[in-house]
Amino acid sequence: MNVIENDKQRIVDEAIISRRSIRAFLPTQVERGDVEEILRVAARAPSGTNTQPWKVYVVSGDSKTQLEQKILAAHNDPEVARSHTEEYNYYPTEWRSPYIDRRRKVGWDLYALLGLGRENKQGMHAQHGRNYQFFDAPVGFIFTIDRVMQQGSWLDYGMFLQNIMITARGRGLDTCPQAAFTQYHKIISEHLAIPADQMVVCGMALGYADESKIENTLKTERAKVDEFARFFD
Repeated sequence: MNVIENDKQRIVDEAIISRRSIRAFLPTQVERGDVEEILRVAARAPSGTNTQPWKVYVVSGDSKTQLEQKILAAHNDPEVARSHTEEYNYYPTEWRSPYIDRRRKVGWDLYALLGLGRENKQGMHAQHGRNYQFFDAPVGFIFTIDRVMQQGSWLDYGMFLQNIMITARGRGLDTCPQAAFTQYHKIISEHLAIPADQMVVCGMALGYADESKIENTLKTERAKVDEFARFFD
């Protein structure tokens, strides 16, 4: 492998490894041209027979603020919040190890950094509500998919989302993919005039990480290759 190839490998690897779910952003604005370019590059994601099942709603400024306020109002009213449910199961209905252990660890690791104990339900509720402010990022994405599309298209969608996050890193930007938005799909669909034949997949925050915030020091663990891969010669 020559020097140029080594440099390319290093750049790609660094973009992937440096991607984190950022939970506190600076107010620094992101130019619309940069957002459009990120989406243009990300759209090179593979999809079965080139179906390209993704649709993206980009929110910023007043539209973003109004959406945040509507969702937070529902989130902070227990009775109203219970009336909003997800349209699809992101997580399993029956948890087992090692998945439940990993889920619990990342949750409690984050809350520990923020000084939130198990008894501080109000604090945890407020932290969860930060999702609905896109963690103060200047740009928010809402992703939808046509309801006729099946499981394969959701696999394609994941590659598109990953492309966005890696392309953003290549430009010095950070992201946080957010399944939390799916609970309030009715509010989102009304606010953004999303057609009834589209389902909300998730949201995502985009901006510049506020490295002074302790929540952004969270580093999640990954299983070693020999824990999830088997090689046959």
